[in-house]
Order: sequence, then C-alpha cells, then structure tokens
Amino acid sequence: MRTDSRPEAVTRRRAAVPAWSYFAGSAVFHYLGPSFAVLLFARVAPLGVAGLRIWSAAILFAAWRRPWRLLTGPDAAGRHLLVGWGLVLALMNCCFYLAISRLPLGTVAAIEYLPVIALAALGARTPRNLAALVAAVGGVYVLTDVRLTGQPLGFVFAFANAGLFAAYIMIAHRAARRSASGVDGLAAAMLVAAVLVVPLGAWQSAPAFTDLVALGAGIGVGISSSVIPYVCDQLAMARMARSTYALLVALLPATATVIGVVVLRQIPSPAEIAGVGLVIAGVALHREPR
Repeated sequence: MRTDSRPEAVTRRRAAVPAWSYFAGSAVFHYLGPSFAVLLFARVAPLGVAGLRIWSAAILFAAWRRPWRLLTGPDAAGRHLLVGWGLVLALMNCCFYLAISRLPLGTVAAIEYLPVIALAALGARTPRNLAALVAAVGGVYVLTDVRLTGQPLGFVFAFANAGLFAAYIMIAHRAARRSASGVDGLAAAMLVAAVLVVPLGAWQSAPAFTDLVALGAGIGVGISSSVIPYVCDQLAMARMARSTYALLVALLPATATVIGVVVLRQIPSPAEIAGVGLVIAGVALHREPR
C-alpha cells in the first residue's frame, strides 16, 4: 500500500527555506498590521481593535488547523503551556494598542525591545556576538529616538507590553521546539486568547459590527498582525536559538523605516540610515551558538 508522503514533502520544503526568511516575513507584516490599526482607531477604541485582531485570527486558525484537539488531549503540560501562551497573547495585544494610542509607535517599539536585548545578551557568549548585540542596540537607539514625552499611562502600558513580548518569545520558542506544538499550538493558544479577551474588548468592538469598513479593517489586522507573522515566528523559532531570534528583532525598526519609504514616502534622515546600517551590521556579525 502506498503511504501518503505529503507531510514529509511539506517538511522538506520548509527545511529548504532559510530560517531568517521566515523572520523577514514576520518583520514586514509586523508593521503592515499597525497600518490597518491606524484606520481603525478613528472608528473603534484600542481594546476593541485588540479584540477584533484576536477573534479574526482565532476563527481563521480554527478553520485551518482544528486546534481544539491539543486543548482536549492527554498532555497536561502541553495544555498548561498553551493556556499560558493564550493569556500572554491576549494581554500583550491589549497593552500594545493601549500604548500606541497614547505614545508614538517608535517609542513603544523601543521600549518593547528592552527585554529582548536581555534575551539576546543571555545567549551572546562570544566576543563576536557581544559586538553584534552592541551594534544592533545602537542601531535601534538611533532609529527609534526615544523621547520621554506623552501620557504617563502610555508608558505603563508600553512597559507592560515589553515584558509580555519577552514572555511571548520564551513561550513561543518553547512551543516551537515541542513535537506536538508549533503552528497547531499557536492556533490553540489563539483560541484561548479569543476567549480571554472577550471581557476586555467586547464592548469597545461593538461599533465595528455595524460598520463594514471597520470590520474589514479588523479582519485585515488579524491576518496581517496575528496570523502571518506568528506563523512565520513558529517556522523560524523551530530552527533558531532563542538568542538569535531575539537579536533579529532588532530588524523590526529597520523594517519600519523601509516600509515608511516604500508605502508612506517617508525619506529617512542620515541618522536613520546610519541606524539601519548598524542593525544590519549587528545581524551580519551574529553567529548561531553551537
């Protein structure tokens, strides 16, 4: 009898794609998503946007992966991991939108990167990798140009989002290395997040259900911010050390600069070009630990 080789073929095709290319896809959509959210803020409050993002992603994942099997399976440790992952996703998205509704996106991005620097430093055990980390951090500092202005509450949400983002990297990386998790685990965690975000976002998301433009933008935010980049993250994390992934997060501000040039016609200043160069130099210097 002939066996189905489709799973093996899919695995071979994934292995043929460099791990960094999955991260590049995640980085691009990481900033396309907020561009949809900008349209939504005029129609839906931040917690409502977070709810629409998570719910639309959860519906798509449920139809694609049927993830409830992981939540009802016999692996208790796996279930606990998925529930914790879902809790982090729900709170992280809420804090992110509450932060960018009060502070510039660049400031929130810079604060978000702070705990990621610590994760990268934990794995940078060679002089070369320490030099790569210093270059990447310097580039992020130049690019984001953090200014301590804006509403104080915005900084509370921004730092909360930063801590949750670090927790997301740790939990998602652990799930990516489990044989029964990966993308299916992400889908199950998104279902958990969809339930947990209901008390937070249900009331503020109500106007979108009578506004087709807002509803369509919410679905776009879910696909571009929670489906494509998170799936790319899982495919990258399955083949990358956590410290390497954390360092590559330094590409996000550089990606934002490129998207600003291409989409918004925002020409970078010489300092911003220097920042992009430092980030690229840091990524080029870094070597995966054995």
